[in-house]
Amino acid sequence: MSAEAAERVSAAPGGRPSSPVQTSWFEFLLDGSLLETHLHKASPDPTAAQLIVQFLEQASKPSLNEQNQVQPPVDNRRNRTLKLLALKIAAHMRWDLDLLEKGLSIPVLNMLLNELLCVSKVPPGVKHVDLDLSTLPPTTAMAVLIYNRWAIRTIVLSSFPEKQTKPGPHQMNMLNIIQQEKEMTENILIVLKEQSADSISVLEGALRLHKDFYVHNVRTLDLLGADAAGTANGETEASTAGLRISAHELHCQVRYDLGGIYFQQGCTDQGAYGKAMEHFRLTRDLLQKLGSSLHVHLDEKRLAGYWNACRALTGTLGPADATATPYGQINSLIRTHNHQALVEAFIQDNTSHSLPNHLRQSVLREYLHKAQQGERGLDDVCQQLCVCNAVRDALQGEGLSVRFHQLLLKPSKRLVDFILEVCTRSLEKDRPSETSRQNMANFMKTLCESLEELPLVFVVSSHKLFMELLREEERKVLVEQMRKRSATINLSAKPLPSFYDIPASASVSIGQLEQQLILSLEPRRVRQILIEVHGMAQRHFWRINSKWEVPPDYINVILGIKDPLTKDLVYILMAKGLHCITIKDFGHARQLFSACLELVTEFSPRLRQVMLNEMLLLEVRAHETLAADGCRDRPSSDLVSRVRGYLEMRIHDLPLRQVVGEECVAFMLNWRENDYLTLQVPPPLVQSNPYIKLGQLLASTCKELPGPKESRRTAKELWEVVVQICSMSTQHKRNNDGRMGLIKHRESSMGIMQRSKFITFVKKLREPLVLTALISLFVKLHSIVRDDIVNEVTAEHLTIWPSSILNMQAVDVEAVAVTVKELVSYALTLNPNNQSWLITQADIYFVTSQYSAALHFYLQAGVVCSDFFTRPVPPEVYNDQVAVLCQFLRETDYMTAFKALQEQNGHDAMDSFYDYIWDVTILEYLTHIHHKRGESEKRQIAIKAIGQAELNTSNPEEVLQLAAQKRKKRFLQAMAKLYF
Repeated sequence: MSAEAAERVSAAPGGRPSSPVQTSWFEFLLDGSLLETHLHKASPDPTAAQLIVQFLEQASKPSLNEQNQVQPPVDNRRNRTLKLLALKIAAHMRWDLDLLEKGLSIPVLNMLLNELLCVSKVPPGVKHVDLDLSTLPPTTAMAVLIYNRWAIRTIVLSSFPEKQTKPGPHQMNMLNIIQQEKEMTENILIVLKEQSADSISVLEGALRLHKDFYVHNVRTLDLLGADAAGTANGETEASTAGLRISAHELHCQVRYDLGGIYFQQGCTDQGAYGKAMEHFRLTRDLLQKLGSSLHVHLDEKRLAGYWNACRALTGTLGPADATATPYGQINSLIRTHNHQALVEAFIQDNTSHSLPNHLRQSVLREYLHKAQQGERGLDDVCQQLCVCNAVRDALQGEGLSVRFHQLLLKPSKRLVDFILEVCTRSLEKDRPSETSRQNMANFMKTLCESLEELPLVFVVSSHKLFMELLREEERKVLVEQMRKRSATINLSAKPLPSFYDIPASASVSIGQLEQQLILSLEPRRVRQILIEVHGMAQRHFWRINSKWEVPPDYINVILGIKDPLTKDLVYILMAKGLHCITIKDFGHARQLFSACLELVTEFSPRLRQVMLNEMLLLEVRAHETLAADGCRDRPSSDLVSRVRGYLEMRIHDLPLRQVVGEECVAFMLNWRENDYLTLQVPPPLVQSNPYIKLGQLLASTCKELPGPKESRRTAKELWEVVVQICSMSTQHKRNNDGRMGLIKHRESSMGIMQRSKFITFVKKLREPLVLTALISLFVKLHSIVRDDIVNEVTAEHLTIWPSSILNMQAVDVEAVAVTVKELVSYALTLNPNNQSWLITQADIYFVTSQYSAALHFYLQAGVVCSDFFTRPVPPEVYNDQVAVLCQFLRETDYMTAFKALQEQNGHDAMDSFYDYIWDVTILEYLTHIHHKRGESEKRQIAIKAIGQAELNTSNPEEVLQLAAQKRKKRFLQAMAKLYF
C-alpha cells in the first residue's frame, strides 16, 4: 500500500476505514503485482473498466513546453506502462468485446484497441485489408481481427436508438463535456463506416484460415514490457505465445459479428439478409460443436432472434415453422396477407399471453406504415389490431395508447361492437382473476367516458359484460354523468375536437407521448405533443432521445431561450430536420426547418438567420445529391445568389457553422462559378476564411489550365498552401510508435486547415478538372518526398508545379502517401472510366509493389481507351510490365523483358502466354533460357510459337503489324477476363 493510502486508512476512527478505500491509479505504477490482486477481488473498486479509463486518460494527457505550448503526450516509460496496464486489464477480461463495450465509451475503446495494434506490431500505414493474415505472427493477426470485429460491432450498435441515462438538471459545463465526447464518437463512427467494407473483407478472409490463433494475455504483455526494457527473449513472437483461440471458436465469433453487420445492411440491400442468415446458421452449428467455450462471447437469445428474423425476411420459413413458435405463426399470417386470422390470433393471445407486447406493437406499426404507403384495405385491420392491443394493455393495468384514444373520437357502432367482442373474449377463461376483472371494469368505464355520442354509450352500458363487471350503483352514476355531459355538448354546439385538442389524460402515459414525439416528422404534431407533455411534467423533453443533436455552435443560443416549451420545440424541430438531411429525406427536412423558421422569427433575429443558413445548406445538399445521382440541371440563379450572399455575410455575434461555408465553396467549384471565386470575392473573406482561400486558388488554377507559363504563379500559391497542410509543426513529434492512426492524425498547425478537414472538403468536390488538378499536385508532391526517380507515378499537368520543397523535413511523408491514395480512390468512385485517373491509380499500386492491383487498373485503362481492346491501345497508356507488355512500348524494352523471363519464382504461368508474343527476339531468348534450364516442354512451346509463318521476319511490314495487333488484342482480352 502506498503512503498516501496508508494515511487515508489511519485517518479513519480507530485506524479503520468506514468504507473500503478506493485504490488510486498511480498505486498500480508503484506495485507491479497489485493489478492482478485487485482484479481478482469479488468487487474491485475501481472496476476493471474504470481502471482502463483512468490509465488511458493519464497516458494521453498533453504536456506543456517551456513556452507553455500544448504538446502531444510524451512517449516515456510512465505512459507506456500505463497503456500496458490498460491492455493487461482487457487481457484479464479475455478480450470480451461485450464486457468492454458495456464498460467503455467508443473513444476509449478505440484508443485501447489502437494500443493493441501497436504492441502487436501491426505494420503501420498499411490498410488491414491489404495484410495477409496467414503470414503474420498469430498475436498480430488476432489484434487485427479484434479491431475489425469491434469496428463492425460498433457500427451496428450505433444504429440502435438510445435514451439519455442521466436526466438530471441541465449544467452547461457537463453539456460541453458530453458534446465533446459525442463529436469524438461521431468522428470515429464516420471513419469506421467509411472503412466498413475493408473490415468485412478482413473478417471474411479470416474465415478461410483453419488454424489456431493466439491473443495476448497478461503474461505475454509482461514480456512485451520486458522487451521494451531490453530484457525479453523474444518469446512473444513465438507461434504459441498467448491465449489460444481455436479456429472453431474464432469462426463462431466472427460469423456472429458478420451476421450482425449484414443484417443491418439489409434495410438498403435485401440480398444482405441472405448473407446474414448463412452466417447465423453456421454460428448455430459451431455453437453446437463447441458446447461451452470460454472464448465465445455472444448473446444466444439475440442469435435466435436474428435467425428467425432472417428466415422471415428471406422467405425461408417452412410450413412447419408457422406453428412452431408464436412468432413464426404471426409472421406466416403477415406474409400470406391473412389479416383476419392475424386479428384472431391477437384476440386469442389476450388470454394466452404468448406474444410479447413489443411484437404486437411492432406488427401494428408495420400495418400502419403499409396503410400510409397507400396499401388498400388495411384501415380496418389497423383499427382492430389497435383495439386488441388496447384491451391487452388494459388487462395488464397499463395506460391506453394515444392511437386508441384517437379511435374513440368519432367511432362507428361497428367499432364499438368489435371492442365489446374483444373484451368479452379476452375474459373467456373459466375463472378470470379478480385483478383482471377489475382492470376490465376500469376499461369499460374509460370507454364510456371517452364516447361522446349517447347512443354508443348505451350500447356499452347495456352490454352483458358491462352489467357483470360493474355494480348497479356504479352503472347508474356513470350513465347519469354521460347524460349530463351529452346535454352540455349539445347546448354548446361545440364541434368534435381534433386529436391535438384532447386534454392530457391520466390514462395516456407520458412514455407513449414521448414515443410519438420521437417518431413524428410533422411539425404541427410535434408542437401539440409537446403541449401535452408539458402539461403533464416539467422537464427538458429535448433530452429524451440521445440521437437528437444540434450543432454545438447553436447550443448556447437555443438553450438560452427562456420559455421551456419554445426551447424544446426549437431544439427538436432543428434536430429532426438535421437528421432528415442526413438520411436525404429533404422533403420532411424542409417542412421542419420552415416551421422552426416561422417560430423563431417571432422572437429572435439571431435564430432566424441561423435557420436561413441551415435552409441554405439543406438546398445545397439537396441539389448536390441530385447531381450525384446523375441530374445535370444547373442550380437556379436564386440558389447561386443565396450562396454568394452567405459567403459575403458578416453579422456580429451570429454563430456560424463551418460546414455551411465549406459546402458553399464546394458548391461553387462543382458548378464552375470560377469567375466569382477568382474575381468577385471580397479580399477580407479570402484572408479570414480558409475554405474560400482554398476555393479561390483551385478556381484560379483550373481557370488557367493548361494555360501559358505565367499561370504557374497561381499554381505555386496553391502548391504552397497544400504543402503547409501536409506539414507537421515544429512543436509536434513524428508519431513513429506504429499506431494505425484511424482517428489520431498528425495534424499541422502550420497550414490554413488540418489535413483531415482538407480531405473532408475534397470529398465534397465533383468537378473533374478540380479533382484532376488536385491529383496532379499530390502526385508531384508524392514523387518529390519519395525521391524515387526510377518508379514514377504519372498524372496530367505535372509541369505546372514546383520541382522542389524548401522545408522537406517538415513534410509528413506518410500523410502525403495516404492523401494521394484517398484522393485517387475517391475520384474513381465518381468516374471509374477516367483514363488518366486509372493510370495514376495503377502507377501508385505499381510503385508500392502491389503488382496484381496495378495490372488490374492498367488493364481497365486499356479497356476504357480501346473499347475493350477492339481498337489499338495508345502507346502512352502502358508502363514497364512483364515480358508480354514490354512489347507494347514504342521501343521494345528488351532489358526489362529478359529480366522478367529470368525469374524462376514467378506464378504467372508464362508459358501459357507464349502465343501472345509477337517479338521474335523475345521468343528466341525464351528458347535459349529454357534450353539452358533443361525445360524441354517449355522450350518446345516457345519453338512452336516462333515457327508461326506470320511472325517470319521476311514478311512485309504490314503482315508483321497485323500479327502484332491480333496478338495484342487477344492477350489483353484474355487478361481482362482474368481481372474483371
